[in-house]
Amino acid sequence: MNGTAKRDFKLLIVDDSNIVRRRIERSQEFEELRLVGTAGNGAEALELFSRTDPDVVTMDLTMPEMDGIECIGHMVAMKPSVRILVISALADKATAVEAMERGANGFLNKPFTDRQLNEAIAELLR
Repeated sequence: MNGTAKRDFKLLIVDDSNIVRRRIERSQEFEELRLVGTAGNGAEALELFSRTDPDVVTMDLTMPEMDGIECIGHMVAMKPSVRILVISALADKATAVEAMERGANGFLNKPFTDRQLNEAIAELLR
């Protein structure tokens, strides 16, 4: 092994907006990130999470069936090493702090630019 082999990371995108899910999918620029699924709510996300075992998750907070905060708690309990980037229009500090306390690793406000998204993902992968 020459040490230059890059590790592939599996990405799960969770957002109740199809437009946002597609935007994240299109905008992320990391060849080592391979999309393993997209989910429109927390319940669907957990089901996909247990089947696909992603390393990186982008997580909306306001969703039907199960919100992002609850979903983060479940994911971290299932896989403590998962890296979670919260992407939400909820800009209040208390929500961001709660997400981080549950195990999220980063927070990005909507609306976001492609550059902001990629900087936030790069931070997670470090």
